[in-house]
Parts: sequence; structure tokens; C-alpha cells
Amino acid sequence: MNLLERTIKKIYPQDSDSRDRAKERLDQLALPHWALGDLMDLSIDLAGMTRSLKPPVARKAIVTMAGDHGVVAEGVSKFPQEVTPQMVYNFVNGGAGINALARQAGAEVVVVDMGVATDLTDLASQGKIINKKVGLGTDNIAKGPAMSHAMAQRSVESGIDIAFKLGERIDIFGTGDMGIGNTTPSTAIAAVITGKPIEELTGRGTGLDDEQLVHKQEVIKTILDRNKPDPKNGLDILAKVGGFEIGGIAGLIIGAAAQKKPVLVDGFISSAGALIACAIEPFVRDYIICAHRSMEPGHRAMQEKIGCRPLLDLNLRLGEGTGAALAMNLVEAAVAVLTEIATFEEAAVAGSDK
Repeated sequence: MNLLERTIKKIYPQDSDSRDRAKERLDQLALPHWALGDLMDLSIDLAGMTRSLKPPVARKAIVTMAGDHGVVAEGVSKFPQEVTPQMVYNFVNGGAGINALARQAGAEVVVVDMGVATDLTDLASQGKIINKKVGLGTDNIAKGPAMSHAMAQRSVESGIDIAFKLGERIDIFGTGDMGIGNTTPSTAIAAVITGKPIEELTGRGTGLDDEQLVHKQEVIKTILDRNKPDPKNGLDILAKVGGFEIGGIAGLIIGAAAQKKPVLVDGFISSAGALIACAIEPFVRDYIICAHRSMEPGHRAMQEKIGCRPLLDLNLRLGEGTGAALAMNLVEAAVAVLTEIATFEEAAVAGSDK
């Protein structure tokens, strides 16, 4: 049995008894019934995930997976491929958007080379990034599959491995990504799994104009016609139209679920990874918290398919894990609601007579 199969066997739904006990406490809090709305729903989810009425969430990490994409040769991005390694160096130096927002949230940033088309062994040898490189970028999915089935499995298992290693000292994970051109494979994954029209799902990525957007839609149609992924087989979808960092994100989610730890799924690319994870093992849904709704038009359909409502809607379109870092503040708030607000009885406050 391989690592993926062994890990899937450890994934169970949320604990209904813990959810019931959390709801029982929240029903008695000294405030009008359910006056903190979605935060209280999140409290119940966190109790169910962690099997605890004091869900541990203090030790936080954003895992930012980086990988390149052969499909950039089709002119689907405004930025050149060399931006991917340049941004990895920026992450390591602490100067990126994710570094600022993770610091604010009290989370560490873990950068993983899943398949950057540049040699980054200098950073890995210094312990500044984790080297899980599956290849020097994917193949061009407009011409054929992104990767072999073995590479797809390796990318997912690399994410699982990272989740287990970090799980010894981390309570809650956030997913992040970096990879020029990666909205194209993510849109292809969304089209396969949601069944929605490509025109409805395709966005402007890093800022395409109208003509470039139409071109991107045509490229995605070509990708799906050429590769014909099986909508019910997560690894087949990943191998045919995915990306190494997308596979890594899927594995991180699977590994978090196996450890009964919550995982905040960031934006559009992270949600593509979440869709792959759910296709491989549907019970991972019980450990996913959708951090935010991005500006990419296909993000709503992806989140509806996963079955979660986003905590935030701030017109974000950066990725890197930035939305997940922001949402970590709300996760801590939900735990505070469950653990720090007194009940009517504890506060000696008269309850409603209705």
C-alpha cells in the first residue's frame, strides 16, 4: 500500500459528538441566540474537526507551493516564467504579500519547490525552502498531458509528507501557491470537476485584456479536447491538466485531514488543489475551511462543488496563501467565541423568556 492509500484510510468525517457539545454550549452563551452567526458555525466545525471543545489553533503555518507550467508558451499569462523563482526568493527574504500577512496572523511561511523550472538547490541546502521538485515545470497541457501518472501521485504524496512532518508542531494549515500561468490548469480542473462552461470559469489571472482572455478560453478548450481527463479520477485530472504545486496542495489537504487538523484553503489555485483532494477522498471536505472568495469568476463554482462558504470576500487575486493568512484571524476568533464567552448561567445573566 502506498503513502496516499495509507493516508486516505486515516480520514474520517468530523466528530458528531464534539459538534453537538459545541452547539450545546454556543446555544447557552450570554448573547442573543446565534448573534455571532457564521463565527459560531465555524466554532462547531473546528470542534468537530479537532474532537475538542478547546480547538487547538495557536500554531499556524502557510505552506506556499511553487511550480512552473509549460502552458505559458501559449501566451496565457502577462508575466514571464522567470517571475516564479524570483518570487520564491522574495518569499525567503520576507518581502512578499504572504510574508506581511502571515506575520500579522502569527503564522510561519513554509515555501516548497514542487516544480519550479529553475535550480533552487541553494535555497534548499540552506534550509530556506523544502525541495520536493517533481520536475522542471509541467509539460505544455495544450499539446498533451501535464505529467505522468507517477509524477501526479508523487506530487500529492509530497504534500502529504509535508503535512505529516509539519503536523508534529503545527495545529492549522493554510494553503498557498506560486506559479506563473497556473490559473490556466486551475480553470481546466474546475471545468472538468464542476462541469461549468469554460467562459463562465475563466478569469483574467494577472491582468489579461479582453482579447487575451478570449485567447485563454480557446487554449483551455484545446487543453480539455486534447487530454480528456476522467472527471471522477482525481489523479488522472491532475496528471492530464494539473500542476505540480496543485498536486502538492491536494496532498497537504489530504495530510491535514488524516491528522484531524483544519486547513484553510486560499484562492483559485488552492481551490483547484482542494477539488483534486476531494476527488481522491471526499471526506477531506470535513477539514476544509474556505478562506475567501477571489476575483476569479470560477472560484464560486469551485467552492460550491467543495461545499463550503468563504469566510471573506475582499476582491483578492494574489494567491500565495494571503487569503488563508487573513482568515486565520477569524479562526482564532471562532475559538475565542467557543471558549471565552460565558454562558447565561456562568455570567448570572437572565436568559430570554421565549
